[in-house]
Amino acid sequence: MAPGESGGNAGGRPGGLVPRPAGFARRSRVEWRCRVVWRGPRRENAARGHLDKRSVHLEEIVINMLEAKRRAFLFGLGGAAISPLLSAGVTRAQAAGPQGYVLGAGKGEHLVHFRDHGNIFIKAGSATGSDRLAFGTQQVTLGAGIPVHRHLQMDEAFYVLQGSGVVTLNDKGQAFEEGGTIFIPKNSWHGFANPDHEVILLWIMAPAGLDGFFRETCSPPGVASKQLSREQIKEIARKYGTEFRE
Repeated sequence: MAPGESGGNAGGRPGGLVPRPAGFARRSRVEWRCRVVWRGPRRENAARGHLDKRSVHLEEIVINMLEAKRRAFLFGLGGAAISPLLSAGVTRAQAAGPQGYVLGAGKGEHLVHFRDHGNIFIKAGSATGSDRLAFGTQQVTLGAGIPVHRHLQMDEAFYVLQGSGVVTLNDKGQAFEEGGTIFIPKNSWHGFANPDHEVILLWIMAPAGLDGFFRETCSPPGVASKQLSREQIKEIARKYGTEFRE
């Protein structure tokens, strides 16, 4: 039977597919096959209208399905491209983050102070991946004290591990002793005097900065002390947000 001719089945229901016009060459097979219409004797207007509506409805369903598949396909491509980038970013962030550690007694970066030759141990700081906090211990030899100075952007705290003396905080002297705690807000002038006892302080600085000052002015054990002028020391101190009064 040629396309377009009516069938001769027993029920008298003709059927067939409408030939594909040239203008519909780009439609998919699924879309075209859904354009099924009855051919043969004329139906009443109501029946024809019902079939036309049904045909339009089927076309809309197919088109919506194809559009949904297209979007899912494009979304999958985008996800495949973005996922490796996200994974790489997370991996880099984890690798760049500071790693925790445990130090034994007497461990840390050991330096000898340029002025009084006391021992300094930097336990954490910018060199160990901690830019927001630095802490360590400092030995202040008998009578050496610490000159009056201030930190412009850093809060500082001390825990007195050994010894006693007087701390000057904003021009007011206050005695301290072993087991005592001292808090120095940023931009506050402070200094230490220890005429009677050697002092060992646990110092904490937030953010880091004091560790960098010690590293540039002090030397490792067994290495000759750095010969720095007063002006050179002040210049290094300013680099780390610190000022000496004198």
